[in-house]
Amino acid sequence: MFLSSVVLILQEILEAALLVSLLLAFSRINNLRLYWMGGALCLGFAGALLLSLNMVAVSEWFDYVGQEVVNASLQLSITLLLTLLTLLYTLGSPATLRWLPLCMVLSVACALTREGSEVFIYIQGALSQPPHVRPTLTGAGIGAGIGISAGVLLYYGLLGLPRHWVVPSCLLLMAMIAGNMAAQAAMLLIQADWLPYSLVIWDSSGWLPENSITGHLLYALIGYEATPSLLQALAYGAGILSVALAWHVGRIRRTTAS
Repeated sequence: MFLSSVVLILQEILEAALLVSLLLAFSRINNLRLYWMGGALCLGFAGALLLSLNMVAVSEWFDYVGQEVVNASLQLSITLLLTLLTLLYTLGSPATLRWLPLCMVLSVACALTREGSEVFIYIQGALSQPPHVRPTLTGAGIGAGIGISAGVLLYYGLLGLPRHWVVPSCLLLMAMIAGNMAAQAAMLLIQADWLPYSLVIWDSSGWLPENSITGHLLYALIGYEATPSLLQALAYGAGILSVALAWHVGRIRRTTAS
């Protein structure tokens, strides 16, 4: 129970922690006030608690694939919000920049709702089995500590870059996270039979397993999966492309306006 708790909580915390750290660094370098983070944490915590408490009912939605559909919807929402954030930032006008905090609030809230609900459900299940409470909570604490530490390292790593590299690095990471979210959503929709199955395009589990620490870090950061299907790869590419197109369109519109 101890090791499984470390691995599961690490995976859930890591994705949210990296997104939060990325957006905090993006806000810091652009001199945006960080008040949005309080709202994001409150919404995310409330959403995670509400979803976890109603997961049994949610699972029965859409002919008993409600959990997969809701989680996929949250992940696609993050992809769309990061795309919109990129577009609004690249346009650069005061009218568009004022909407950046709202995009960050909603994207972090979606991530915390998705990941936090899984943590709440896992901890709740462990508490119902007294012999497993201590190792589960200990492992969960260590997993959370590793995930949060990775987020802190990313934050200071981004801010430690030369100033002219920070924003491009943030936008690149946003594109990778958007692709990751889109690929995960595709996987869930395939499991729910909302998308057709497709061929596995490679298998790298022999030299880099998903359940290793490196595998979890890469999964959270770039969406690494040892056995991705063709549809997942296409969804990943579409997520990255959406952010890249938003940046390109924003630059064109900004140049035209000036």
